[in-house]
Amino acid sequence: MKYLILSDLHLGKGSYLQNGEFNILEDFFEDNRFYEFCDYFSTNEYYSKPVTIIMNGDILNLIQIDSDGVFTHVVDEAMTIKQIEDIAKGHPRFFAGLKKFLRAPHKRVVYVVGNHDVGMLFKGAQEKFSKICGDNIIFTETFLENGLHVEHGHRFEAVNTVPKAKQFIRGPGGKDILNFPWGSLFCINVLPKLKKERPYIDKVRPMSSYVKWCLFNDTRFFWRLFITCINYVIKTHSNYYTRQNSNFKTNLKILQQITIYPRYERMARRILDRDSSIHTVVMGHTHLQEWRRFPEGRYYFNTGTWNNIPSIDAGKHQDTLSLTYCSVNVHPESNSLVNASMNQWMGQWKPYIEEIRTS
Repeated sequence: MKYLILSDLHLGKGSYLQNGEFNILEDFFEDNRFYEFCDYFSTNEYYSKPVTIIMNGDILNLIQIDSDGVFTHVVDEAMTIKQIEDIAKGHPRFFAGLKKFLRAPHKRVVYVVGNHDVGMLFKGAQEKFSKICGDNIIFTETFLENGLHVEHGHRFEAVNTVPKAKQFIRGPGGKDILNFPWGSLFCINVLPKLKKERPYIDKVRPMSSYVKWCLFNDTRFFWRLFITCINYVIKTHSNYYTRQNSNFKTNLKILQQITIYPRYERMARRILDRDSSIHTVVMGHTHLQEWRRFPEGRYYFNTGTWNNIPSIDAGKHQDTLSLTYCSVNVHPESNSLVNASMNQWMGQWKPYIEEIRTS
């Protein structure tokens, strides 16, 4: 059994808006490469082989999709369905790739929900996405099968998660609306304004280094950023906001996690320690490709992103783009790991480069 895991594509409404303007909130421009990826693993030698594509969170950038020009944190099922329709119109080639892949025998697509696409928890949103893809998609928050554990990774940050039992709250008219965590509320209410000035602001990693860089190299924007964030924190402490969603409140734990990134290999180690049947843990979320080998031949991978990563290194003067994914092969009977690798998709003429391999 072959599993192909990728994450953090961040599909928006497409490169251009209906009025012809460039969409500064669009992060994904690799539709053709993704189509080739789906085509390669569903034809020729892979046509009849069992292959599962696992899209590990933040595939759709739902929290940065406006509703009739307005960004809002009051998001219900109907609004999410409309967002999915808008994304599908802007990325027809992407969805054509998934359709082609699923038409081949023994193929599955698993959608692991992340923090940017939490709207995919709505049943209607799942049905709409499956209908566009022409087949049933498996939706989950954690995928566990044959010793493979896959999750997006945002649950390890207080700033990006809410308790599972509180994922929905009552909204206007008694409808269920999404209970966004602090980080998502910030992305909805503040980030679009900042991206109008610096479209790459949410792509730089680590953010703390970018903020320091701005202080010395983009001072005027640094102070606008600082004042905007302070005003947001003060404003959202008012009763008007906290009555709508208590997650608007900013506390010390949240502020610490904005500046200090969790050590995800430690989280993977804990998952492995709790369950001896798991041999491989795969996450996303950080946009940083990494891997670790633990004792007894057990592994952790982070698949990075298919988005451009801007460099704040003055010597580089260029973005970094790596279409990385993790390939995991599991023995169909014993569920033991045959091999796993971190690959970079190159295109149909030279399909991929194997960057790291376990055996």
